[in-house]
Amino acid sequence: MPSPWNIRTTPNPLIRAVGRGLTRLNARHPWDHNAHFRHWIERHLPAAPQRILDVGCGRGDLVAALAERSCEVVGLDPDPGMVTQARRRTHTLTNVRILQGSLAEHTASSEHHGRYDVVTMVASVHHMTLDEALESARKLLAPGGRLLVVTLVRPASRLDHAWDILNALTNPLIGLVKHPRPHRNAPRRNTEDAQDTSDSMRGPAMPVRDATFALAQLRRAARTILGPGAVIRRREGFRVTLRWSAPENADRPVTPAVPAPPR
Repeated sequence: MPSPWNIRTTPNPLIRAVGRGLTRLNARHPWDHNAHFRHWIERHLPAAPQRILDVGCGRGDLVAALAERSCEVVGLDPDPGMVTQARRRTHTLTNVRILQGSLAEHTASSEHHGRYDVVTMVASVHHMTLDEALESARKLLAPGGRLLVVTLVRPASRLDHAWDILNALTNPLIGLVKHPRPHRNAPRRNTEDAQDTSDSMRGPAMPVRDATFALAQLRRAARTILGPGAVIRRREGFRVTLRWSAPENADRPVTPAVPAPPR
């Protein structure tokens, strides 16, 4: 039976009508949720990261931004269409590599263990098995390395649903501020959330999937797999962020870095 607290599945006709109206507003004033959190990622980068891995790099926009902050950036995505676009987006950047493959495949190679100063996952961890994704990130991080995650979660508790409703109301307002002029040709749904009408509609649609884990599950998995120190926060745009630093209690593997491009 649909939950009366869930704005996506409630049978209440009034709430559903309001939801349709909000969706139309989102389509008129779309905003790129992933790009919005790029500032959060950049703000929490270490001072001078040598190597960064962006998991689920999509079209490569974040990879291109991170290339200005690191000697080497690796973009990883299992979708061949996204890999093609990311390579096209970053083909002039000599310190960037775009690889096709899954996080599990990348982690299966022990040469990658402890290699990265930063692992980022923006709108990608909910496409994977949560525990396996966090375990892989832990293995790939160098001692003292940083994990930065932006993800969707499934609303489960009443607080989750209340936060979901608040996001549904504020999402079009944020879009109005970011893009005051209405979008003439409103895009079809192209993101993980019906309210998330981001303006990243270039080229083939990005793969989408609804979140299968709730915030409480994310907190429990982070506590169990990563250990202490994980900072998890509810954010705007239906997002949740996770920030964690690996302990500095192991020898760092020595691997050659790609020289930074001339400025």
